[in-house]
Amino acid sequence: QVQLVESGGGLVQAGGSLRLSCAASGRTFSIFTMGWFRQAPGKEREFVAAIDWSGGNRYYADSVKGRFTISRDNAKTTVYLQMNSLKPEDTAVYYCATCMGLVLAKEADADYWGQGTQVTVSS
Repeated sequence: QVQLVESGGGLVQAGGSLRLSCAASGRTFSIFTMGWFRQAPGKEREFVAAIDWSGGNRYYADSVKGRFTISRDNAKTTVYLQMNSLKPEDTAVYYCATCMGLVLAKEADADYWGQGTQVTVSS
């Protein structure tokens, strides 16, 4: 089992920034790819960003490219999401996810999920 705990969500004005963190514990040796998804009210959960074990390959949804940056620490057990130039449409619950495979692009790819952290962007 892998446990994921997110932090860093909150309320911010449009144009502002937030940094989300997700700390993994447990069988972390089974993690290869880490990433973030989000779910806005009344909408399906959607992919935001992912990063592989080496940190050399990063993937982003078109809606966040150029504004969000995903990274992970040297110990490979914490993943971050730096969110800049936030927009009201970024308001959602953000979920950390991990998988043992190379691809983390849709919900079905994930092996473990965090509990989510709320991000609210006011206009």
